[in-house]
Amino acid sequence: MYDPSQLRTFLAVAQTLSFTQAARRLGLRQSTVSQHVRRLEDATGRQLFSRDTHSVELTEDGEAMLGFARRLLEVHEQAAAFFTGTRLRGRLRFGASEDFVLTRLPEILEGFRHDHPEVDLELTVELSGTLHERLAAGKLDLVLAKRRAEDPRGELVWHDDLVWIGAERLRLDPDRPLPLIVYPPPGITRVLALEALERAGRSWRVACTSGSLNGLIAAARAGLGVMAHSRGLVPPGLVRVPDRFGLPELGRVDFVLVHGDRRAAAQDAADAREEEILGGGDRLQRGRHGQVV
Repeated sequence: MYDPSQLRTFLAVAQTLSFTQAARRLGLRQSTVSQHVRRLEDATGRQLFSRDTHSVELTEDGEAMLGFARRLLEVHEQAAAFFTGTRLRGRLRFGASEDFVLTRLPEILEGFRHDHPEVDLELTVELSGTLHERLAAGKLDLVLAKRRAEDPRGELVWHDDLVWIGAERLRLDPDRPLPLIVYPPPGITRVLALEALERAGRSWRVACTSGSLNGLIAAARAGLGVMAHSRGLVPPGLVRVPDRFGLPELGRVDFVLVHGDRRAAAQDAADAREEEILGGGDRLQRGRHGQVV
């Protein structure tokens, strides 16, 4: 009933909220992407996207289709692998940023291990900046991490706004330096936060620094200060800092997959890992109200 190619196109548009970016990701013409979505909407009898010349948003039926599309594609790919008799082998050195440890990264990793038991998956969880450095040094094969909006490297998984977050009871004195909770260098959110404060002329001090997301969250929950974080990944127990405190806008950040120099032993495994993440990238995020998607 549902064409796998149309489902893949639907997921790409749902994750990027852009027909243009989905076409670029899939190597298709934008007209083909529009045609795939239209045919899938015809097959379901429902409108999956609300779109105009400025924006693309999932409808309620589109949100429901996300889960169905992922499961249908997973079953399709499992059947294809079973009957073709292809099994991936080798070692894959995969790096994931600290941002994902509280979302569904374990579930996606477990699915990969289940589907490709003969691949030796070597996981590194680190700061995005550190992961990019290790990838450039040839120490990783594939990285899922943040990049700056102007950075051309990597395959876009999704983009999100950075926001200031802290404990709900936190109070900030505008006459005193802003207490910051930050990753150490070369953390990308650290750089963006400091640049935004410098542009706004707002004084600041580092109240806590940690290379662990759990360490930063503990400090924020204790009310030690504020931290810059992806709007779609706000941890439980923390909230957006109200606009009345006058903190500067932080801008947007992209989450991407980046390949290292292709090693023959890792190439197929890296491609399979990339396809699985691109197909289920929305599962790594939290919903608008802090619920896991």
